[in-house]
Amino acid sequence: MLPASLSSPPTPPHTRHARLDALRGAAIVWMAAFHFCFDLNYFGYLQPHQRFQLDPFWTVQRTCIVTLFLLCAGMGQAAALQAGQGWRRFWRRWAQVAGCAVLVSIGSATMFPRTWISFGVLHGIAAMLLIVRLVAPPLLARGGTGRAALLGLALVSLVLPRLVQHPVFDSRWLNWTGLVTRLPRAEDYVPVLPWLGVVLAGVLLGTWLFERRPGVLRGELPRALRPLALLGTWSLTFYMVHQPVLIGAIRTWRWWTTGTF
Repeated sequence: MLPASLSSPPTPPHTRHARLDALRGAAIVWMAAFHFCFDLNYFGYLQPHQRFQLDPFWTVQRTCIVTLFLLCAGMGQAAALQAGQGWRRFWRRWAQVAGCAVLVSIGSATMFPRTWISFGVLHGIAAMLLIVRLVAPPLLARGGTGRAALLGLALVSLVLPRLVQHPVFDSRWLNWTGLVTRLPRAEDYVPVLPWLGVVLAGVLLGTWLFERRPGVLRGELPRALRPLALLGTWSLTFYMVHQPVLIGAIRTWRWWTTGTF
């Protein structure tokens, strides 16, 4: 059950929030540009060769992209709760995200057998969506005290990995917790901690906006930004196809110019 401020007036379940979609669309365009640079570097087209895992120019960008993605995921959950989304619809979307996460692991293992993705951004989103769905509604229903508890949980999630680390969490079976002593060698790594804190912050921000500033997410978009909103409605599909397209295009160009694939 949701507080009255969230449930009245409800948003129809299939209503899109164009500005939120546009923000998500901007995130995936930034992500695609980042991955395109990564792919060019991998195939030797960036000179000097870039260190994506170490250079702050790239690591800070990655952190900003993931943060924006997960804030959007949290605000999306706030929108779903505000619309009264049922478990059936939730499970259908969750299965899509989890299924795509499995495909990412398989695909990355094919291309990067030593650094394949066992818990990347889609894996993290799938896990965190479950946690949010179980935790957020009962806390939001408690009003101010519940929101304070949700904020506290977000802060604990952000801080805990800095305070608690143990070698037992360094294996692929447990590094999803984020309580690792060293970062795993993987092409993507988005553990539950600290990133759950970002998703919960998105839930709280989205809830506040729907209550106090609904026009921020529901308002009309300038015509120039509408393509971003359309892209944001297909974010999961775009995420799944953009790397095969980019890598295929680079390989085709290399074959065309050098005769090697």
